[in-house]
Formats: sequence, C-alpha cells, structure tokens
Amino acid sequence: MRDFLVEITTAVPPDVPAEEVDRRRAAEAVRARELADTGRLFRLWRPVGEKRSIGVWRAPDEERLRSEVLATLPLWPWMTATVTPLEPHPNDPGTT
Repeated sequence: MRDFLVEITTAVPPDVPAEEVDRRRAAEAVRARELADTGRLFRLWRPVGEKRSIGVWRAPDEERLRSEVLATLPLWPWMTATVTPLEPHPNDPGTT
C-alpha cells in the first residue's frame, strides 16, 4: 500500500434537494468508517473555517485510489480531489 495526501472540496449543486444532501452526508459518514476500518482512510482533517478536507488515504496506486476508494464515496459526484503521492521522509519523527 502507498500513502496519498488527498485534498477534497465538495460543491453541492444548488438545485439538489436538502433531503438528498442529508441522505448522502449520512451515507458518507458510514462509508468513511468502512474505509477507515479497512485501512484505506488513515487520517482526515478539516481546516478551521473551511469546507474541504485533507486526509491520508492508502491504496496500491493512484488509479485504484480514485476508482476503488474515492469513487465509492456517496458525495464523490460533487467532489474535486487533488491527490499527492507520499513517500517516507528520512527525518520523520514518527519512525524510529
């Protein structure tokens, strides 16, 4: 597995009914938990005051991250994502 830094911005079209947005947001929480439980979603943050997320996701490669992981998110049709492959840094204090 490889780590990826993923920045996601969600823009719901204005003509989508609130009930549909609520339904998808609830399903998104369930799916995020499933992806975390399987090791695909490692960490997730939201910058203060912003409506985007930044996370560390895991997949064999970027193509599979996009097609097998991110594309399964219920809000994905309304999302844009910037994906950056990561590699370990020799000075990472988290590794000893």
